[in-house]
Amino acid sequence: MKAATLRTYQTVHTWTGLIAGFALFVAFYAGALIVFHDDIAAWQNPPWRSAADAGVTTDSLIERLLAHHPAAREDFGVILPTDGSHSAYAYWVEQGSARFATASQVEAPRTEASENELADYIYALHDSLGLPVIGLYLMGIVSVLYGLALVSGILIHLPQLVSDFFAMRVGRNLKRLWQDAHNAIGVLSLPFHVIFAVTGALFCLFTITLAALNTVAFDGKLFDAFAKATQTAPVVTPSGTPASMLPTTVLIERARTEALASGVTSFDPDYLHFSHYGDSHAVAEVRGRSQHTLGTYGTVALSAHDGRVLDNHVGDRLSANGISYAALFGLHFGSFGGRTVQWLYFILGLAGAFLFYSGNLLWIESRRKRRHLDQPRRTLVMARATIGVCIGTCLGISGAFAATWVAVRLGVDAGIPQRVACYGLFLGACAYACVRPIGRATTELLWATALLTVAIAVIDLASNACAMAQDWSSLAGRVLGVDLTGIALGIGFALLARAASRRARAGDANSVWALQHAAGAPS
Repeated sequence: MKAATLRTYQTVHTWTGLIAGFALFVAFYAGALIVFHDDIAAWQNPPWRSAADAGVTTDSLIERLLAHHPAAREDFGVILPTDGSHSAYAYWVEQGSARFATASQVEAPRTEASENELADYIYALHDSLGLPVIGLYLMGIVSVLYGLALVSGILIHLPQLVSDFFAMRVGRNLKRLWQDAHNAIGVLSLPFHVIFAVTGALFCLFTITLAALNTVAFDGKLFDAFAKATQTAPVVTPSGTPASMLPTTVLIERARTEALASGVTSFDPDYLHFSHYGDSHAVAEVRGRSQHTLGTYGTVALSAHDGRVLDNHVGDRLSANGISYAALFGLHFGSFGGRTVQWLYFILGLAGAFLFYSGNLLWIESRRKRRHLDQPRRTLVMARATIGVCIGTCLGISGAFAATWVAVRLGVDAGIPQRVACYGLFLGACAYACVRPIGRATTELLWATALLTVAIAVIDLASNACAMAQDWSSLAGRVLGVDLTGIALGIGFALLARAASRRARAGDANSVWALQHAAGAPS
């Protein structure tokens, strides 16, 4: 490759990485945590704390829903509880707006799906930086830039791919060590980063892409064709003849039997969808989750009146569209291989966050003056932005855990405290990084993140120890796992704080991270 071409790819790699890197750090750190979505949900609502409507059956919920909202019988869904600390809730559309309600909420339904679940909030940070609508499209653009950074990085390092992978030169040259670590992690996790970039762009920009193709290539017919190609239940016309409906327990068991005969080893229903409820042509769709398969989610459509199987999209009965979507979803979220794959994706998520953090550090080190105390403004700005955004993200998410813990025990709505704590600590960290000497801000923010992360995990563990011992189950194990992981992350932040402090005291005196630089420059 010509030197000029190599420099062009180096420039593309650098600037796409820098532009997208901050958003990707948030997405990867939050994404690493959201791999354990169900575990975080159990941590917020442990099995020994029953939800208000946990004892209400699904059939009773449907009965109450239709008594107060009879028009909903034409089309509504029921999200099934995952455990005793959650309750089933219904979903339907009324006057053009979505409505959600548990059994006790049907008279005054809410307009948001989740009741301020911490796991869903962290997912929103991963998916759209917590910004409704605009954040999703922003992350789609970021994913495209991420893909460009990957391609250019591959072309840069392709000639020395093997040597870059095995090189880890530990010594006084910290820039070379960071470069080796950055390259090794990039090479090791390259296949997964390609998966994340492609699937992330598809998920976030899907609506825009569909609309563009509908106009440019399909003469306005794509949306109807897409709906027909992806539907998982037959479209039926109501007969107008009232009929009794089978209990939901019967429908679920018949769907499970049909699913297990389709090549999967498990089928755990989590969602029911009804059309024309109470009519002899009523249709019930049962969606369930299967383990150890890329087709994680599948649906079985039944007659709600007599239980006949109308359609099957599970296991080897999945359509080409179903297989494609299920594969994209499973590969992006790591939902296809049980605990082993979850932990692998967790580690890859943290490694990905480190990749973007280290990329910024390398940019700073490459552009700072080696023998001068005064550093270019651009390196100082990038250093402050890096510690403010990256460490602030970790601090903010730990703050969201702490705020949720307090809100749940006070019996108040956790949604607002979650957001105030997360965004407040994030913005506070960014402001702190702007006014405090860089070396001190780095160390102090890392220590604050470490202490908060460990504190909330230890406090939760201590407060739940007796309940865990008395009511031990796999769900209690999930709660324990979240606490132990929080302690491990806190220890990791503490080690980083110690390393940053050591570098500030004993590292290059002319570095932007040095205490000498802080003493000689205005704060």
